Amino acid sequence: MRMRSFIFATSCGIAGVSALMLTAAHAQTPVQPTQPRVAQAPAPAKQKAAAPAAPAVVAPAATAPVAAPSTVASTKTSGEVVARVGNNDVGADDLRAYLATLGPREQAAVAQDPALLSQAVRMMLANRLVLQELNAKKWDQQPQVTAQLQKLRENALVELYLQSVSNPPANFPSDDDLQKVYEANRAAFQVPRQYQLSQIFIPMGKDADKATADAAKKKLDEVQKKLKAPGADFAAIARADSAAGESAERGGDLGLLPEDQIRPEIRAQITGLAKGGVSDPITLDDGYHVIRLVDTKVPYTRTLPEVREQLVRQIRTQRATALRQNYLAEMLKQQPPIINELALAKLLDDKARN
Repeated sequence: MRMRSFIFATSCGIAGVSALMLTAAHAQTPVQPTQPRVAQAPAPAKQKAAAPAAPAVVAPAATAPVAAPSTVASTKTSGEVVARVGNNDVGADDLRAYLATLGPREQAAVAQDPALLSQAVRMMLANRLVLQELNAKKWDQQPQVTAQLQKLRENALVELYLQSVSNPPANFPSDDDLQKVYEANRAAFQVPRQYQLSQIFIPMGKDADKATADAAKKKLDEVQKKLKAPGADFAAIARADSAAGESAERGGDLGLLPEDQIRPEIRAQITGLAKGGVSDPITLDDGYHVIRLVDTKVPYTRTLPEVREQLVRQIRTQRATALRQNYLAEMLKQQPPIINELALAKLLDDKARN
């Protein structure tokens, strides 16, 4: 069965700052605001007929899986052994060293979801098994592999060195700089009006045949009759009659949704509802939606303490980028490159002919 979501929820991180009011020594490229994603007509997703799912509210982007650690040269480990496959061990010291290389977000994700750490351990063991095999075959001693490894080493060294010379001071930005950036970009930290909604969903594709359409309309009439009965319990009816998958199990609860990310057809209905009110049936491409307004949260601006960590990270990233660009520009200024454009053009022509 083909379903369509009516809402896309974006991540709740900082949208970005549009200007940085810093001194000339701190000049940086402005961070561009991230535009919200509004689902006007999301693409249909195929669902199994036996388990239809209502239009899904797409939650904030999940934290990406922890990147697998690089291949290690030795299967020996120190400290307590955490995992083992064949002659390959992963020790507590290995994991501590690995976790130390992760950024704050990744470390927080691992702390909240131990499965990510287990995934990293499995990848470390897999890498060591592969390394064991390629060493046995002396695969890394092949000329073409040696050349590629040398190139990778050079690129890694350059990147690490550039990171070291472009790392902002530990005390950057100052509290004063941070306050100025926050004040200059308050609009970027505004949270729009939010609606806590529940729904009852009755599926009916826009290309449904008459029998399917009649069955859906009959189901809708039954639901409306239940809702109009004295003492009607919307949550109980949603659990019994909604085809909205997970939200049906929660009594139709969709959570708190930003106003600008709700489909216009639905937004037009809920803006006129009183708290606890239920909308008339709303017909969308995937079927009928009956919406209940549970609560409304007024717009507000996130405070500096709320956004401080993310804002510092953005400013430091910008500063590091500016320092790197300035460093490279100064090197090229001191030792200007000379390029034989004719030879370069000839090389491209030869490649095109071949």
